[in-house]
Amino acid sequence: MANGKGRVAVLNHASDVLHGNALGDPHEREVWCYLPPGYDGGDARYPVIYFLSGFTGTGRMHVNFDPWVESIDRRLDRLINAGTMPPVVCILPDCFTSLGGSQFINSTATGRYEDYLIGEVVPLVDSRLRTQASRDHRGVTGKSSGGYGAMVLAMRHADVFGAMGSHAGDAYFAYSYLPDFPKFVLGITKHGGVEKFFEHFKSLPKKTKESLEVLNILAMSACYSPNPEATMGIDLPMVLPSGEIRGEVWNRWVQNDPVHMAKAHADALRSLKCIYLDAGLRDEWNLQIGARIFCSRLDSLGVNYIYEEFDDSHLGINYRYDRSLTELARALA
Repeated sequence: MANGKGRVAVLNHASDVLHGNALGDPHEREVWCYLPPGYDGGDARYPVIYFLSGFTGTGRMHVNFDPWVESIDRRLDRLINAGTMPPVVCILPDCFTSLGGSQFINSTATGRYEDYLIGEVVPLVDSRLRTQASRDHRGVTGKSSGGYGAMVLAMRHADVFGAMGSHAGDAYFAYSYLPDFPKFVLGITKHGGVEKFFEHFKSLPKKTKESLEVLNILAMSACYSPNPEATMGIDLPMVLPSGEIRGEVWNRWVQNDPVHMAKAHADALRSLKCIYLDAGLRDEWNLQIGARIFCSRLDSLGVNYIYEEFDDSHLGINYRYDRSLTELARALA
């Protein structure tokens, strides 16, 4: 067994594609990086895994110290030193927005976060760090919205990523998002519209569970159904104040659902060296059902994958990261 300690580094980057985004969010971003034990002592090149954060999260949070929760750098040190996985570089990008997240896709309402990751962050990492700069040695994984981002980016950019992981990634929107639509309608109408709600949210000294449930649907609307001509640049998937679902807008959401994207990206999915998926049996957003349906799509397309369900909920499942990191690292090494 090895016995070394990796190092956390930060790459500072001024993005061209995020400059002037509709929310006025910073275009200068920190890209947090884990460099494995031995990185500084030689000239070896390493596989690289991009780890995408869940909604309201960002890269830096994964290296914060918490006595009860293992940070990703300590986790990777443990797995690498035990010989459970080969050494890798791990990249923790910042794709946060004022609305809580970007889903790692392009939107006129939030910014071009897919272009940012694929066109700017990946080349930056490969130019500044000793990575094995090819799709066969580059993977992407994440949790919740990050798992969604990993699924979508791996399908759309199989020339960039050769392996994919997802912990309870957003899938089958009819089960994961629709149940929160009534809460969104009541929350928005209570505050007199999306703009007034958003100003109220920003002013809250404590972001409550109720306010975050409303924000989540607003953020997903910004990602999946942007419209520069609409209020806040967003088409809502329902009529206000009645709450009736707008079929044409909901269909735009469905087109962004990994379950419904899979068939069109069958060749890309078949080309991946590893697909790892899991979800908790008691997931509060029914994402274990979304994962099962996504797996059924993979079955119908002849795509190989690993899927696990575990006895837990959606929250506090960092311990599950061992699985995707290990499976992806072994496939990419």
